[in-house]
Amino acid sequence: MSQSSIFCSFRGDYGMASLESKFQSDLVKQLEKIFPTAIIFKNEGKQGLPDITVLHENGWALLECKRSKDSRHQPNQDYYVNKANEMSFSSFIYPENQEEVLDALQQAFRTGRETRLSESE
Repeated sequence: MSQSSIFCSFRGDYGMASLESKFQSDLVKQLEKIFPTAIIFKNEGKQGLPDITVLHENGWALLECKRSKDSRHQPNQDYYVNKANEMSFSSFIYPENQEEVLDALQQAFRTGRETRLSESE
């Protein structure tokens, strides 16, 4: 298998605002650079399921993209992000906290998962 990351997209029946979509696309590119051997899925279909899944050698992560810190959460998003964070790593990510979340994700993948962000992130 190639050492480069694999990106997959699953489209659903609903669209996203263009600003969030652009942020998400840019984030996927950044994740591919940070984790070149990862498999990255863009989840678009089940309401509330976080937008991006990252499968990495030392674990997995779910990331819910928001266009800003103040963006509204859809039904079930808090549940899925918090539940997944209990199992591995999950967080809301937006431009204002992107660096912090990506640093925590890198740390989690290095250690096998001890770094946790607060639930309000």
